[in-house]
Amino acid sequence: MDKSVEVDAKPIEYTLSLIGGKWKIIIMFWLWKCGTLRYGEIKKSIPGIAHKMLSNQLKEMEHSDIIIRTEYPQIPPKAEYTLTQRGLSLMPILSEMCYWGKINLESIPENNKETFEEENVTKFVHS
Repeated sequence: MDKSVEVDAKPIEYTLSLIGGKWKIIIMFWLWKCGTLRYGEIKKSIPGIAHKMLSNQLKEMEHSDIIIRTEYPQIPPKAEYTLTQRGLSLMPILSEMCYWGKINLESIPENNKETFEEENVTKFVHS
């Protein structure tokens, strides 16, 4: 019996090329939950992300039309980030990932639980 299967992986590869990596989905999550955020607010909401990494991720997401960057000509400079319609169209996927994570968080092996303890949960109040 022939077990070869023809699969078109291009759609998932394309999607992952836009949102893959450690930080993009987390950035999208905060923009989805808080709406428009300034750079400093995003940085504050994601402990552990380096300035250069955040800057690069935001530029890539802007280039991919996932977020929009709005600049205000003032001193000091001000820029805000918001999900585009294209970015918002990914939110059902992100919502399902959150749901899956909630359900499966209970089954984390004991040796990995400290990573997801309550004190490690980021709490952010958008001003």
